[in-house]
Order: sequence, then C-alpha cells, then structure tokens
Amino acid sequence: MDLKNLKRAVDQIAQEKNIEPEAVINAIESAIAAAYRKEYGKRGEIIKAELNLKTGELKFWQIKTAVDESLVRFIETDKHGKEIEELLPLYNPDRHILMEEAKQIKSDVQPGEDLEFPLEEREEFGRIASQSAKQVILQKLREAERESIRKEYQNKEGEILNGAVQRIERGNVYVDLGRATGILFYNETIPGEHYRIGERLRFYLLAVQEETRMPGLILSRSHPKFVSKLFELEVPEIHEGLVEIKAIAREAGSRTKIAAVSKTENVDPIGSLVGQRGTRVMAVTNELANEKIDIIEYSDDPEKFIASALSPAKVSSVEILPRREARAFLPEDQLSLAIGKGGQNVRLAAKLTGWKIDVRSQSRPEIVQEGGIAEAAAATEAAE
Repeated sequence: MDLKNLKRAVDQIAQEKNIEPEAVINAIESAIAAAYRKEYGKRGEIIKAELNLKTGELKFWQIKTAVDESLVRFIETDKHGKEIEELLPLYNPDRHILMEEAKQIKSDVQPGEDLEFPLEEREEFGRIASQSAKQVILQKLREAERESIRKEYQNKEGEILNGAVQRIERGNVYVDLGRATGILFYNETIPGEHYRIGERLRFYLLAVQEETRMPGLILSRSHPKFVSKLFELEVPEIHEGLVEIKAIAREAGSRTKIAAVSKTENVDPIGSLVGQRGTRVMAVTNELANEKIDIIEYSDDPEKFIASALSPAKVSSVEILPRREARAFLPEDQLSLAIGKGGQNVRLAAKLTGWKIDVRSQSRPEIVQEGGIAEAAAATEAAE
C-alpha cells in the first residue's frame, strides 16, 4: 500500500470538502469493511476495519452485541405462521451473542455491549466487493460533508448570506452560496422582483432543514428581519449597540415601517438609520428593489408611538381605549395619508405597534372612515 500517496489523498479530499481527515479515514475503513463482508462474510454480519496509516496494516473484526430476552425476541412467527408484532429485533447469531456465552469471553459484560471478534486478514477483494466499497466511500463522504455544512450554516440562521442565482424552477430560486445551495421559495421572494441567472444578491437565512438529502438552506428576501439585518450591515451604531431596532412591520416589495430607539442621548436613531444625505437607507432600499421604508422613533408611551407610526401623516391626538385599541384623530387633509393606499399605512402602523388603530377625522370624530381601522392581528416583528 502506497501510504504516502494515500495520506496525501486523504488530506486533499478533506481540504476540498472542508471536512476532518478523520472523516475521510472513517469512510475508507467503512468501505473496506463493506468489501470484506461482501467477499468473505455473511449479509447480516457487522464488520469493522481499521487502517493504520503509519504501517499500512489492515485489521478486521466481527462485532456482536451481547443480548438477553429484554433486548431481542427469539420467535419470528406464532403457531399459525403469523408474524408477531413486537418492537424488539429478531435474534440473529451473526449479530448477537447470548449473555451466557458473552460472559465466558468477558466476565463483566453488560447487556447491549458490543464485543469484537478478530477476523482473518485479507487484502484481495473481487470486482463486486470493490464496487461496493466505492459506493460506501462516496456515501460516507457525502454524509460527512452534509454534517459539516449543517454545523456551519446552523450557526448562521437569522443572518445575511451572499449568493448567486443558480437556476429558477417553478418559481423557486436556487442560490449558489459557495459550499452549499440555498432555496428561495416563491412565497419568500419579494413580489415583483425578477431574478437573473448569475445575479449576486443578499439573502436572509430563514432555517436549516436537516431531514433532506443535503441540509436544506431555506432563504428569504421577504422576511421583515431581512430588512433589520440589512440595516445592521449599513449602520455602525446598531452594531455598536448605540441604536436598537425595536419593531418592524413589512409588506415586502411595497413598504416597511421600522421603529428604532437610541440607547444614548447623543445619538439620533432616525438620523443613524437614514445616514448622511440618506446614503444608508438608500443602500437598503436599493437591495430591496426600491421598497419604501419609513423610519420612526420608538416610544414606550403608546400615544406617542401610535402617532409616530402613522407618519408621514400628522396626528392631532390619540385616544387609548381598553383591549389595546386606540383612536387616532387627524385633520381632514391628513386622513388619506394616515390610511394610505388600500389602508396600507394604518395596517402597517397596527402591525408595528401591536395596537388596533381606528383613524378618524378630528372634525367628524363620530364617523368611521373607510379603510381606517386596522387590527393588530400579526405580532410585532421585533428585530433580534
């Protein structure tokens, strides 16, 4: 065995797939064990192989589990020939060893403990066994790479990732993230936004699904927190903890409202997010296909917060009612601005504050305005 080249190949594969060299060696040992079982063993046997990279020595063992009646069943069918439905596995002499026999080999053996039985060393394997070994190596390397990717991206949930559009299928966008491919489902895209193959964009990592063949990286561009994370990248005051985004409400592709608060008297939260000559907020809106963004100052005072949330309309007064309901009174010429097209402005204000808001004219307070009532049905999206 050419150990020098083998060691070099192990290191190269580990580096290419960004996995530990031990994972590559484990894959090789599993493959050799599979080849041994295929060529010299029985189908039900559990074979373990160990490769010494220093000496090139190959050793093999058969693994048997010490069992008693609590761990396995000894009858497969009843007297009528029907299978007995039990959860316990059927006793297999190729995989199991009874406790009485196991204690003769190891006196302090415990039920469920694995015992190793040395096997004859072999170095020659047939074509079928070699093919089986190749498949095992590929499978084990895929599993190791999958685990490595899962660990890497699990720590990035809720963060911004950069990627290039790889392909588009049935409205779903597949994104090349480097080591892995993410998927942007149709309902996580920004309405009206068109994607081009090769286009580089930013994405919000919504979740890492583990039950798929490769870790499913679920991306989003419509999630409210995507906006707050974009501001974190553009606004140093947020990163430094001087400014905090307290709440965010979004109708992707159209409009977003953000409530920010300053942690120090000397910092203006709105000015920090807007930036000099609007450079910071412009950078975010450019990423969001020119989505309109309203930035207001958060307040613990519900009246003040609700009045600010209805901006750009100028609110005259706010009346707080039971069950987190409020009425906002405005001059006649500010009503349409407060309600917004299709009721969007008051709807986003209700989402942002968590209050049911009823917009009314201060000169005609008894009249309910069309589209002027918005429920706080959706929970306020607070930035993390």
